[in-house]
Amino acid sequence: MALMGQMMSEPLLISSIIKHAARHYGGTEIVSRRTEGDLHRYTYRDCELRSRKLAQAIAALGVQSGDRVGTLAWNGYRHLEIYYGVSGSGAVCHTVNPRLFPEQVAYIINHAEDQYVFFDATFLPLVEGVAAHCPGVKGWVMMSDRSHMPAQAKVPLLCYEDLIDAQDGNYTWPQFDENTASSLCYTSGTTGNPKGALYSHRSTVLHSYASALPDALGCSARDVILPVVPMFHVNAWGLPYSVPLVGAKLVLPGAKLDGASVYELFEKEKVTFSAGVPTVWLGLLQHVQANNLKFSTFNRTVIGGSAAPPAMIRALKALGVETIHAWGMTEMSPLGTSCRLLARHEELPEAEQQKIQEKQGRVIYGVDMKIVDGDGNELPWDGKAFGDLHVRGPWVIEHYYRNDASPLVDGWFPTGDVATIDPDGYMQITDRSKDVIKSGGEWISSIDIENVAAAHPAVHMAACISCYHPKWDERPLLVVMKKPGAEVTREELLKYFEGKVAKWWIPDDVAFVTEIPLTATGKMQKLKLREQFKDYRLPAA
Repeated sequence: MALMGQMMSEPLLISSIIKHAARHYGGTEIVSRRTEGDLHRYTYRDCELRSRKLAQAIAALGVQSGDRVGTLAWNGYRHLEIYYGVSGSGAVCHTVNPRLFPEQVAYIINHAEDQYVFFDATFLPLVEGVAAHCPGVKGWVMMSDRSHMPAQAKVPLLCYEDLIDAQDGNYTWPQFDENTASSLCYTSGTTGNPKGALYSHRSTVLHSYASALPDALGCSARDVILPVVPMFHVNAWGLPYSVPLVGAKLVLPGAKLDGASVYELFEKEKVTFSAGVPTVWLGLLQHVQANNLKFSTFNRTVIGGSAAPPAMIRALKALGVETIHAWGMTEMSPLGTSCRLLARHEELPEAEQQKIQEKQGRVIYGVDMKIVDGDGNELPWDGKAFGDLHVRGPWVIEHYYRNDASPLVDGWFPTGDVATIDPDGYMQITDRSKDVIKSGGEWISSIDIENVAAAHPAVHMAACISCYHPKWDERPLLVVMKKPGAEVTREELLKYFEGKVAKWWIPDDVAFVTEIPLTATGKMQKLKLREQFKDYRLPAA
């Protein structure tokens, strides 16, 4: 019989994170740009008290353990209070992406069976549009004080600050099983309806611990951290948990995510570390370069959601900012890998270091990964073989919410990404399995093509998609959005690829567009582009 350890059995609960921050970093600031337009400041101690009041308030509304409470909100202090007040009480915090189509928003709220939905003032028109299609929602709570409530609304509204003010905060965080559901996030639904990933308190606390590690996101109490990645996008990659866990100052940017607004907050609040998708950094870099600015404290950023173009990594480095590539998915809470150099890489020439930093990186403790061929056989970690990427770990999904069929294959989750893994364990995504271009039986990485194009000085954004070819089956078409006022021809762009990729990888044609469609999470929407160019005839075809 096994000899059992004799240590305390304390459940890993989300409430313990905010309790720890309030008790040990109580005076540390949380700064938020509000929808009201001003900057709001308070501390972890204030946040924990108001989270307890919120837990009392939702109990008074009849919310019980396991009930889902929805949010349609930006990154701000009230949203943070909902993260802790709802989950900490035993209910489920369900962040809804307000950038989705109204039909999808209604579908997600109904599928989750949200009892109440909390929303920022910005989203009042959205709420008025979807409320009639969400009969199960008992009440809509506007995240505002009484003076900012609308005089008239098409939907009966509750006022957030009224709910908080009615409570005394004399509330003790309940203890319960750490496997209890804590929060619910839906995939961005690039194929079919969005699917729900239901996280537990245990999976969230473990993910928060691991993501704060030095070679993961590297969060510390000495940092000032501004998540640009929205709190409605996989819980802002876990930062609303890992930042209080280490006691760092937290800066929440609200709705203003343009380059000028983000730069102003970075400088004013002495931000050291941030996280977001490449499209956000594109806007920030343009603002900084156009106005000949520098960063005084900002020294590292995590980029995920899609691969950061090498030109972006170089531009940030020139401004003294280290880019940490990270990779994950909604189904992984989301963090799987982080790209930091090993000690022996410090001696390498800069160009070789950059080559490593362009990869998605090594797994963080808790996640395991492998690549497999079409028959499920594991492929070698030689940096050349590429196959379907599979993962497993304590914060990786086992089932989708309200769906009995498990997506797992032999206990591993198939990510839908195609990747290589080198002998040092650095993984590099070469494509989504649905985006890879199969030309004459050989695979071409659309990401590599896009990275080369994005480095051209006239290119603002580039997407590579496959087009039908009678001989080769598929060939790459490059879709380009030029920088304002910049000029470049098809011939110049195709010539630019020479010597940078294999000759047969060079796109067959270039199509110039005024806009490249983005998903609700800021990724390029290749599904729409493929639809738009489905009848496109390549010159050589």
